[in-house]
Amino acid sequence: MDINAVEPSENTPAGGVSAAQPRMPRNIVVGVGGGIAAYKACHLVREFTEHGDDVRVVPTQAALNFVGAATFEALSGNPVSTTVFDAVDEVQHVQVGQEADLVVIAPATADLIARLVAGRADDLLTATVLVATCPVVVVPAMHTEMWLNPATQDNVATLRRRGIVVMEPAHGRLTGKDTGPGRLPEPVQIADFARTIVAGHGAHHDWVGKRVVISAGGTQENIDPVRYIGNRSSGRQGFAIAELAAQRGAEVTLVAASTDSLPVPCGTTVVRVGSTREMEAAMAEYGAGADVIVMSAAVADFRPDSQADSKLKKGADEDALSTIHLVENPDILKGLVNRRDRGELKDGAIIVGFAAETGDAAGSALDYALSKFERKGCDILMANEVGEGKVFGQKTNEGWLLAKGAEPQAVPSGTKFEVAAQILDAVNRIMPK
Repeated sequence: MDINAVEPSENTPAGGVSAAQPRMPRNIVVGVGGGIAAYKACHLVREFTEHGDDVRVVPTQAALNFVGAATFEALSGNPVSTTVFDAVDEVQHVQVGQEADLVVIAPATADLIARLVAGRADDLLTATVLVATCPVVVVPAMHTEMWLNPATQDNVATLRRRGIVVMEPAHGRLTGKDTGPGRLPEPVQIADFARTIVAGHGAHHDWVGKRVVISAGGTQENIDPVRYIGNRSSGRQGFAIAELAAQRGAEVTLVAASTDSLPVPCGTTVVRVGSTREMEAAMAEYGAGADVIVMSAAVADFRPDSQADSKLKKGADEDALSTIHLVENPDILKGLVNRRDRGELKDGAIIVGFAAETGDAAGSALDYALSKFERKGCDILMANEVGEGKVFGQKTNEGWLLAKGAEPQAVPSGTKFEVAAQILDAVNRIMPK
């Protein structure tokens, strides 16, 4: 990607169009620890360089046992060094950290995390972290027993207390036959998360003990075993909210429809559903004890009144195909609010809704969103103006945040992770402490 490629400006008015603004490349240091997941760092470097960033790879000496320096140099376009004794005339062991806008260490082994806690500076990577005043994101990867060991957990807590962001690892297949927490997240997840941090959205580990239930994706209503009624929702916004809520320490359950192609957010439990009624049942079940419920899924408002047992054939079933009788689906968001009002949800549970609207001659998308906010009775509503090339299926989002007793807050165009951070910050402002 050309480093002058245009990205949405932070000053873009929600629902409006901004003047093209060139995006300045960031200086990003990708640190690589000596674990088998080091190969994923290659893809992480590519994620950053394709966004126009200038990447400097700083591996540990052990990391070069897994991926050679030539590979990192070819992918980044910059020289690779591991020692503080290279480029001494340029004071490289200080310069790399001073010039960085972001440091991401992936994978970070248990040994490397321990050395960071000790304040070691005996190689270029640890020296760079000591010098850096920019955001530092550490992404652990190790076997489950090592991750859960009290020594590692204490070290992670120490890094977080010092202001370093430690990303929760993924759950999945590890080096051998074992499975569990400790797997390195996918490179796109790391890059999205890191870009959110460097954009100024913090990742405070302040939701420990909170239970959060989030819906995502577009539900599907079957016409026959082959065809269905659905929408263009990708589920990316809900997945981003789940990822960031888990990174803040919450226990997250994600009720997902039509999202099989997205990587599972780290530290979350995913419940797969298909139809709106299946999602309604899941949200009622898992939302019962939740502190926060986020209804970000784009549910189908209508469904066929009956489903054919076999595929409807052209010609033979022409009448059935030309006329499909629809009935209204349950309003999941309104139902959750009603359940809370009846005392069936946790006392003080915060409910967040979404509104995908279009404007017309009778009113703007914001007008319709304000009306919906009043009808639904939720605490916060994220409103989007949707349409061709807007929101659904896109990697960016924008709109307005509506909260009780407050004026609409414009949410400028940004990545769905950046928008997710603003939504969670809005929730945090009204969450009981």
